[in-house]
Amino acid sequence: MAYWLFKSEPDTFGIDDLKARPEQTEPWDGVRNYQARNMLRDQMQVGDLGFFYHSNVKQPGIVGLLEVVSPGYPDPTAFDPNSPYHDPKSTPEKPRWYLVDVRYRRHLRRPIGLAELKRHAEGALAGFPLVRRSNRLSIMPVTPEHWDFILALEERARDQD
Repeated sequence: MAYWLFKSEPDTFGIDDLKARPEQTEPWDGVRNYQARNMLRDQMQVGDLGFFYHSNVKQPGIVGLLEVVSPGYPDPTAFDPNSPYHDPKSTPEKPRWYLVDVRYRRHLRRPIGLAELKRHAEGALAGFPLVRRSNRLSIMPVTPEHWDFILALEERARDQD
């Protein structure tokens, strides 16, 4: 099993949207970065777990957990000229973009904000892509050690940090 972090803007698609979907499952579509595409297509496996991260908000952070429930497959929004994610160079015969289906697991007991995560950037979260400068990937791998540390943070009261 591998671990991941999935970023999304809650105004576009947040964790509550995922929870409200039929079977609490949704395709993670619209990824238009080749490095993230390669992770979706080549590395993610059914059963992998991920953090759901709300970005581009006043207090960005990890808000919940999700599970990968399909292998990577071509993102149909790339073929749809009415989609904001349309890519005329991507065809069903030669797809350029991929997605996986994800399923809601649970909300965290409390959000774990980016500021809190950054406080551990020189220690337990050293090397964690999210706390590096200029990391704008919408999907990134999470090591098992980082996964366990972040879940342990969930149990801490906010005022302890």
